[in-house]
Amino acid sequence: MKKVTTPAQVRKAINKAQGKGLSVGLVPTMGALHEGHESLVRMSLDETDFTVVSIFVNPVQFGSDEDLATYPRSLDDDTLILEKLGVDLLFAPEVTSIYSGEEATEFRVEGLGDRLCGATRPGHFQGVLLVVAKLFNMVRPDFAFFGQKDAQQAVIIQRMVADLDFPVRIRLGHTVRESDGLAMSSRNAHLNGNERKSAVALSRGLRLAFEKAKGGERDAGVIMDVVRSSMESGGFDVDYCEVVSGMDLKRLERLEGTVLFAAAGRLGKTRLIDNISLRIKGESVTEAVLEFPEWSRYEWK
Repeated sequence: MKKVTTPAQVRKAINKAQGKGLSVGLVPTMGALHEGHESLVRMSLDETDFTVVSIFVNPVQFGSDEDLATYPRSLDDDTLILEKLGVDLLFAPEVTSIYSGEEATEFRVEGLGDRLCGATRPGHFQGVLLVVAKLFNMVRPDFAFFGQKDAQQAVIIQRMVADLDFPVRIRLGHTVRESDGLAMSSRNAHLNGNERKSAVALSRGLRLAFEKAKGGERDAGVIMDVVRSSMESGGFDVDYCEVVSGMDLKRLERLEGTVLFAAAGRLGKTRLIDNISLRIKGESVTEAVLEFPEWSRYEWK
C-alpha cells in the first residue's frame, strides 16, 4: 500500500492506475476505522481494480459546538488495518492540502440538507459536499462507497453527483452492528459504560418499528412513536424520529415504497444516529440497503 498526503501525489497515482485501464474505487473516511469502514473497503476491493481510502477529519462539516477537537484520531492503527486489507492507496492529507482558507464556493442541496440531521447541524452537509466534491475531483473514482448508517448523507451526495454530472457511481454498504445491535460508529468511543449500555435503545426502537411494519402497521406516526418511546426509555435526548422517503427524504404519513426509518439523539455529550431502510409493497416488507438509479449519461466501465 502506498501512502500519499497531497493532491498532486494522489493525482499522479490515479493517472498511473487509470493509464493501465484500472477501475478506481474510493472509500472516504474520517479515520478511527472500525468494521463498518472495513466492510466498505472490502466492497471496493471486490468491485474495482484499484482501491483508494481517504482519511481526513473535515473541519468544515463540524459546527462551533461540535466535537472536532475530540474526534477520535488513530492514523497509525488505521494504516495497519488498511495495509492488511490490501488497499492500494491511502490518501491522508493535512487540512492545508485540502483547504486554502480562501474558499468562496459553497454547496447546498435544496430540500435535502436542511431536514433530519441538517435541521440541528446548520452547515454540516455543505461541508460534507465540499470535501466530497474535492475528493471526487482529485481521485476521479469510478465508484465511491458510503455506509447506510449515514443514509441522509448518501442521498445528498447522490443528488450532487446527478446535478453536477460527476462520472461516479455511489454504492452503499449495509450498517455493521455490534453484537447487541448498536450501529458501529467512531463516536461510540465517547460513550461511558452506562451510556454504552443505554445506547442500544436506538437500534432496538428501530427494530421494533420494523417488526410493527411487518405486522401491517402503515401509519408513520405510530411507527415513530415506537422508536421515540424506546429511545426515551434509554435516556436519549431525542433529536428526531421520522419516516421519510428513501429517495428524496420527504416526510411520509403512510408507509409505501422505499422508506427510511431515521432517528438521532444524544446520550450525555455523544450524538448517535441510526436508520433502517425498507421496501414496502402491499403486505410485503423487506429490509434493504438504499440503491440509487444508474445514470445512462456515461459509458461505465
